[in-house]
Amino acid sequence: MPTLSLRPAWLGTVLPALAVVALSVGGGWWLGQRQKLQPPPVDARRAALIREAALLQSRDEALQATPQERQRLLELLVGLERQPEAIALLEKFADREPQQWSLRLMLAELRRDQGDRVGAERELRQILHQRPAQMEALQLMALVLLEQGKGAEAEALIKAAYTASSKPPAKPDALGQGLLLAEVQQRRQLPAAAEATYGQLLLAFPSDQRPPLGLALLREQQGNLKGALDALDQARDRGKPDGSYRATLDRLAADWRLRAYRQPPKAAAKPPQGSMASPQPVGPSGPPGL
Repeated sequence: MPTLSLRPAWLGTVLPALAVVALSVGGGWWLGQRQKLQPPPVDARRAALIREAALLQSRDEALQATPQERQRLLELLVGLERQPEAIALLEKFADREPQQWSLRLMLAELRRDQGDRVGAERELRQILHQRPAQMEALQLMALVLLEQGKGAEAEALIKAAYTASSKPPAKPDALGQGLLLAEVQQRRQLPAAAEATYGQLLLAFPSDQRPPLGLALLREQQGNLKGALDALDQARDRGKPDGSYRATLDRLAADWRLRAYRQPPKAAAKPPQGSMASPQPVGPSGPPGL
């Protein structure tokens, strides 16, 4: 599944809210957690899968397929690298069940996988028109817009959702949207804006580890190891009593401290060539030479 994060792989366990689009679809529908079928080693196995897909297609066309069979058909078509057929099938499902926004989200994902970012954006706009705060759609839309060079539009979209969710009383989605906004700002090379967003989240969610951890990673990427360690200490202080993730954060802090220790001290800035020498200090009896 797509993710916006540029951070280490272990962060997926530390920042579950920032996992790039994690689908959990009602009624047995899911594509995000599918296990893609690998090309079989022998032709006989592939032929069996093709026959199974054909049988399921016939059942679906006769309106006899169960949700589990339609799920299996989607898996087979994707695994057999027949994505255009999978897209056509999902289009039919989405039109047949318009209240199931998750189907259109899967369709947007498949279109993006095929390089059709314009089509993916179109599907996502249909979802967000009805559900402007839908987190999975916002995540995928941000990624699709960034990939098309529409970073400002992605930031404006997420900021609008975050601002609306943050109005008292704050809605549960506000934290995830704020973290996503900071991530988009980092992708746009706007570290000051991302730091300001993390600062807002630190105040708004004083017991959550994720804002200070995101801030620590941002500062580390900017080379500010001292500031990164300060933020990391905040994240560790906000840890749960059972010590969840404590060992991981301790290892990260140790690694950063070692890097900070190894960094050479910054040399004093040299005056530009041709500049005048600094004047000698004036003594009590007046300037020298008088």
